[in-house]
Amino acid sequence: MNKLSILLIDDEESQLTSLSSFLKRRDHEVFIASNGDDGLKIIKEHTIDIVCTDFRMPGKNGLEVLKEIKFINPEIDVVVITAFGNIDEAVDIMKNGAYDYLTKPIDLDEFENLIRRIQEKRILISENKLLREQLKNKYIFESIISQSGKMEDVLNLAGRVAKSKATVLVRGESGTGKELIAKALHFASDRSEKPFITVNVAALSENLMESELFGHEKGAYTGAVGTRIGRFEEANGGTLFIDEIGEIPLNLQVKLLRSIQFKEIQRLGSNETIGIDVRIVGATHRNLESMMEQGDFREDLYYRLNVVTISIPSLRERKEDIPLLVEHFIKKHSEINGIEVNSISSRALDKLMKYNYAGNIRELENIIERSIILCRGDIITDEDLPLQLEMSYEKGLLDPRDFDGNYEEKIKNFETEMIQEALIRTKGNQSAAARELGISERHLRSRMERIGLKKLNK
Repeated sequence: MNKLSILLIDDEESQLTSLSSFLKRRDHEVFIASNGDDGLKIIKEHTIDIVCTDFRMPGKNGLEVLKEIKFINPEIDVVVITAFGNIDEAVDIMKNGAYDYLTKPIDLDEFENLIRRIQEKRILISENKLLREQLKNKYIFESIISQSGKMEDVLNLAGRVAKSKATVLVRGESGTGKELIAKALHFASDRSEKPFITVNVAALSENLMESELFGHEKGAYTGAVGTRIGRFEEANGGTLFIDEIGEIPLNLQVKLLRSIQFKEIQRLGSNETIGIDVRIVGATHRNLESMMEQGDFREDLYYRLNVVTISIPSLRERKEDIPLLVEHFIKKHSEINGIEVNSISSRALDKLMKYNYAGNIRELENIIERSIILCRGDIITDEDLPLQLEMSYEKGLLDPRDFDGNYEEKIKNFETEMIQEALIRTKGNQSAAARELGISERHLRSRMERIGLKKLNK
């Protein structure tokens, strides 16, 4: 931790030379750039701990550079250098996540103290991670790994609603941890000693869905050789988590609505009503409002489910949680696989911070598990990471700040990548891929034909 990687951005060559020499004499690794765009390229290509950037420069100013750095990797500490000590500038700088600011002419003693404070802060954070107690096995809010403001808002809302009887709708992209929030809601509620039952309706055929949810009587359909209770009865007194609730067909939505509204069910093949006391937590990554407009989701069911909505941010929106998650997954998968890996290099972590995760936390966990299996020592290095991390910026597919190349071609490439990813996830099943993308199968086929994607490239 004594040696830091520091990037200096300034259009004044004399300033760069002076600060660079000063830092190198203290054994720091120094990079220099004469403008914001060059500085951002260096950040994408190298592992940087601290950026010291001038505020007034040709092209992007220091505030714009600060915002882009924090988008790329929120873990990088940024110091902005202003010429006149303008109060409004300083307020904007600090509001947007700068560690501190300095005024010109720079006092080198003050500069050295600032670097030392950042260094001490980084050491403290590292020590805190090492001292963090082992996560509890029980699904309570304290075990959800997060330090981001957006996730804190999610957990605060979930904590307030946990002890109520309200139906909750958890929304978020695939892989964001919707089931983890649902379990936390259950175990923080008065129902924690009762069952927590999960059903993923997207994994069920329409024919089996009704029986799975509500149960069936003997002879209710061909193959029903005995009576079976459904998930509602299994969850009686506790919580029923219905994952991918947007996949329930319209005819079953009516029955689900009645069950929630009147707290009773009927098994398939029976006229007898059975009273139930179940708290419903639904989850979806689909746009239910759009589905209502298209007539694919009932409005009355939507409002019955949507008493409280908890929206989980994507991992792209909470990148400051990546180091904590990486630490947790290293420990978890090292134990599972019986491999002694205990940390990750700063360069590898930097690459993970810069990557945009289409599969969110689930994708990050898969990357860490794969890296542990391939790791040559007890530290994950950037050589152990999958090639897709290298390709994300090279292609320019997910970087809205990259204006090189043809616009239409980049849009086409992005759409091709997205459709291919959906097809890979669904093993080439176009109907399932269309559901993943939130479009009709006809629309998917039309887009595939337009972009010249005739089949899944394996």
